[in-house]
Amino acid sequence: MSEPDLRPAAGPAARAPRAGRSDAGQPGLSPGLVRLMAVTCAVTVANLYYAQPLLHSIGSSLHVSQGSASLLVTVGQLGYALGLLFIVPAGDIVRRRPLLTGLLAICALTLAGCALAPSLAVLDVAAALCAVTSVVVQMLVPYAATLADDKERSRVIGTLMGGLLIGILLSRTYAGVLAELAGWRTVYGTAAVFIAITAVTLHRVLPDHGRQLAISYRQQLRGVLDVARAEPALRWRSLIGACGFGSFACFWTTVTFLLSSPQYGFSQLDIGLFALVGAAGAVTSLAAGRLLDRRPQLRWPASGVVLALLALSYIPIGLGGTDLGWVSLALLVVGVLLMDACVQGSHVINQSIIYDLLPQARSRLTTVYVTTMFAGGALGSALGALAYQHWGWTGATLVAAAFPVLGLGCWLATRRHERGSALRAG
Repeated sequence: MSEPDLRPAAGPAARAPRAGRSDAGQPGLSPGLVRLMAVTCAVTVANLYYAQPLLHSIGSSLHVSQGSASLLVTVGQLGYALGLLFIVPAGDIVRRRPLLTGLLAICALTLAGCALAPSLAVLDVAAALCAVTSVVVQMLVPYAATLADDKERSRVIGTLMGGLLIGILLSRTYAGVLAELAGWRTVYGTAAVFIAITAVTLHRVLPDHGRQLAISYRQQLRGVLDVARAEPALRWRSLIGACGFGSFACFWTTVTFLLSSPQYGFSQLDIGLFALVGAAGAVTSLAAGRLLDRRPQLRWPASGVVLALLALSYIPIGLGGTDLGWVSLALLVVGVLLMDACVQGSHVINQSIIYDLLPQARSRLTTVYVTTMFAGGALGSALGALAYQHWGWTGATLVAAAFPVLGLGCWLATRRHERGSALRAG
């Protein structure tokens, strides 16, 4: 098996910043820049979820069936997968500032195309291209990890992942409320404005470092596979990420069915507002990041704890489907807060570990990790919907809880691969 080609690009401008400093010697990651990156993660990842609460409105407006309109979500997922596989690896071999801001500019144009689409076919194409360019968020995280000082890397990753999770959770609320007030086209139109503003701002303040690897695009794609083969910790951590996101997706896909059932009788707007509960769990990523910065040797045991708590969170979530009046809703809210906190904490730990494996190839690591993670999410959504159809809320809850249980098995398997790095970190 060949070793991954990780030759750094030549020249001083091509060297990755050290200790979070730019080439000019100024701090490469100020608190303001970290917040801007987190906001970029939020508004960009939201593009993938706007359509979910809008399918009925889109179908009626474009005179197509709701089944046909639902293909909009499918093409978006396909576009994002293609972007993960073929665009994210470019983050290591080209200058990141023009790459990131250029993709955001194209993303803004595709969102405008969604807002103006005269037919479902045009909307499908625009949504697919929007999803492809939305992989910017998966290049920002490894770039921030490269810019950050070793002692603050976990905190920075946690901040950006918090922005990502907030974008996922609030996108449905935002789309549902705005569509009810001004129509579904306004959702995409305002999103285009947000992305355009973000692109301009990033172009002005993002450090412009050279590429990290002096290799061709074809070598980089081959290197993604090489990295996956050469790093067992990456493989296990990717599977753990898939288990966490699979559980997350299983819950958020099926909770809509529960909340719209006669037991709760929530409207579409009510369901969208319920996502605000989950957003509160995202802030825990900041605390998790700070703890890992101070005690990196705790990453492996902490990972097991959050996976166990994630599985246990489905006890109150499952009881939320019983007929206990207001107590059922209270239990559901408590379970959601714990579940989202654990999913977010697990992702912060996973990424803080994998980004230490090959600092010069973090886009390769991200490609393997995030592609596996989203595959787990797709599987969680599909299995959750199927379980709810056959066994109701109890079946969906058991499927969601099974993912972190499987993740605990992966956590045990990765111990021997991470023991050495944990000792060095301590």
